[in-house]
Amino acid sequence: MPDAQACLSVVVPCYNERDTVAAVVARVLASPWTAEVIIVDDGSTDGTRDVLAGLAEPRVRVVLQPYNQGKGAALRRGFAEATAPLVIVQDADLEYDPAEYGALVQPLLSDDADVVFGSRFISSHPHRVLYFWHSVGNRFLTTLSNVFTNLNLTDMETCYKVFRREVIQAIDLEEDRFGVEPEVTAKVAAHPEWRVYEVGISYRGRTYADGKKIGWRDGVRAVWCILKYSPPGERVRGGFRSRSAGRAGAPLAPGTADDGYRADGATAAQGDRSRV
Repeated sequence: MPDAQACLSVVVPCYNERDTVAAVVARVLASPWTAEVIIVDDGSTDGTRDVLAGLAEPRVRVVLQPYNQGKGAALRRGFAEATAPLVIVQDADLEYDPAEYGALVQPLLSDDADVVFGSRFISSHPHRVLYFWHSVGNRFLTTLSNVFTNLNLTDMETCYKVFRREVIQAIDLEEDRFGVEPEVTAKVAAHPEWRVYEVGISYRGRTYADGKKIGWRDGVRAVWCILKYSPPGERVRGGFRSRSAGRAGAPLAPGTADDGYRADGATAAQGDRSRV
């Protein structure tokens, strides 16, 4: 592993994490790989903003969203603010360990990768045992994503994704909530020149009582996002856009169904009434 260097912009989307955000930021700052921390508070109402106001560290920047918009919207804002060579996502809870940044950045620093996913499913590190159906759902979504992107990931939904800054800032993210995970994966896959690696990580999952926020509706949305943003889905969307633009720009010939008139001069509506 190369010598530690401060090369990471750590983007922390944050919503109602009063009890954990200070501890997370302390762990992130303790990493020798951290160049800056960009905390995007997404309209917290539980006192999180008071905690953030007390953070006095020159490497920490706090961005306040005017109201709750979702994880995707917070990441979009944070990615735009990043200035370090590499960018990583860090949730504001204690599920992911910043002590593992070194392993995650190694494929990028050795110029083997442009994007690195931290996988919870290929690791021998400790994992908290929690919800069976969540693990089934994660594997299903990852498999579905792989089918449509032709990647062979083991953990598409992972929080730990590391990008070269020019890569993530070249992606136009549209999703405001948790759909950002399959969206960014699909849009990375659309660039075969971007090299993707996986690195095993530990995971200390939370319960809903601890503050976990993702729910079954987000799983349904994830399926839609996989279909929508994958390369096949983008081709379909591009076809619809092209046809729409063609219809909007091309003059309509008299007598076509689209202009509301029939060749005999009667309107389509009149023709319909004559058949009643």
